[in-house]
Amino acid sequence: MAIKGFVKFRNEKCKGCGLCVSACPKKIIKIDESAVNAMGYQTAAAYDMEGCIACANCAVMCPDGVISVYKESGEGRG
Repeated sequence: MAIKGFVKFRNEKCKGCGLCVSACPKKIIKIDESAVNAMGYQTAAAYDMEGCIACANCAVMCPDGVISVYKESGEGRG
């Protein structure tokens, strides 16, 4: 059984580079084309949190430290 997890984004720091999108093995992260942060960037968002396996690949790839990954138990990774 896969570990369930969830991701949190600090959208105010996100530059919409898309590295997290390409790093996610479950393809649950996308660039939200309907949202723009104060810096003018379209930001990343998770669209299927049920699919998150808490691998933290997205957080490792993020050059700006935007993403935190948590296991269902609440333990932080990334």
